[in-house]
Parts: sequence; structure tokens; C-alpha cells
Amino acid sequence: MRSSSSPSNGPEGRPAARLALAATLAGTLLAASACAVGPTSAQPAAEVAVPVAAPSSAASTPTGAPAVVPDALRFTARTLDGTAFSAAGLAGRPVVLWFWAPWCATCASQAWTVAEIAPKYRDTVPIVGVAGLGEQKAMRSFVTEFELGGTTQIDDRAGALWRRFEIVEQSTFLIIDRQGKVVHQGFLDGEDLTRRVAALAG
Repeated sequence: MRSSSSPSNGPEGRPAARLALAATLAGTLLAASACAVGPTSAQPAAEVAVPVAAPSSAASTPTGAPAVVPDALRFTARTLDGTAFSAAGLAGRPVVLWFWAPWCATCASQAWTVAEIAPKYRDTVPIVGVAGLGEQKAMRSFVTEFELGGTTQIDDRAGALWRRFEIVEQSTFLIIDRQGKVVHQGFLDGEDLTRRVAALAG
């Protein structure tokens, strides 16, 4: 014989049961949404350049005075040899970011110019390579072939910096002035690159 006092079956118990079911479904949907936030696939930590909240005076100028770290230089990464890299340390100086790929013929033609002028302007206008769109082995071979070992070369296989600066093709030079403003983004031939870097150093 059924009991008529059961709260789950009676008319008075149904609203409570429905509310409990709705709360459960809402919690499940919120949990699923939280899991969906972020990159679609995980990347190795060594390949990802991560924006950092750098202190406003974390770096110093060549004269030793504190330098404000602009947003453009608030990122960290790993170089092709596995060394930790923080762009905040370049604050106060003009900086050239060179986005290249190991299979790119244009990049290869520009590599000789970079290898020639980068050591000369290392302390005044640092040139930092950002390698992407390829395998690490090929990137390292490129650096060896074109004698780029004396310049910083970031391993950006994950594409974090390419996306950060909205780079859509290679070879691209991105020039950041002393105040942290991007003053050029695009192609430069060897002559133009040399002229611009010399002017920034002056």
C-alpha cells in the first residue's frame, strides 16, 4: 500500500524537487564553462611566452637610472637553448624583434644582416629573434648556419608572441622605441634595417 505522505510524490513536494534539479543542472553547466576557458590545447611550458605583471621600474637604462617597463616588453619566454628570457630587462632602450621561420627564404637572406649588425648594437639597440612556424631542430640549424648564436633567439613554436603582436607573415621586424611605442612593424631589407638601427642608436 502506497503512502500518501511522501514529499517526493505529492503535489507539495514537486516544486522542491524541481528546484533541486535546476540547481544541480546549473552547477554542472558552470563547471563545464569554466573548463572550456583558455587555449584549446596545452603547450609545453618551455615553448610558451607568458605576459607578466612587471614592476614599473624593474629594469634600468644603460646609465643605471630606473626605466619604466612598457606593456610591449612585459613578457617572458625561453630561448632556443632553453635559457629563461625576460623582455623587461630591455626597457629604456630601443628594441628590434625579428619574427622568422627556419624554412623562410626571405628570413635566410636577412639573417646575414642581423648577424652582422646585432653584435655591434647589442647594448644600445638589442635585436631579438622570435623563431616560429617550425621545429626546434630546424630553428637551431638555422641559427648555426647563419651564425646567429651571438644574438638572443626566442623559441616561439607555440606562437604566443606571434599572436601577442599580431604577426601574420615572416619575415617581420617590429621596432619598439625607448618609450615602449611600436614605431614599425613589417618587412625591412638589409639596408633599411641597418639604417634604422643606426638611427635608433644615435
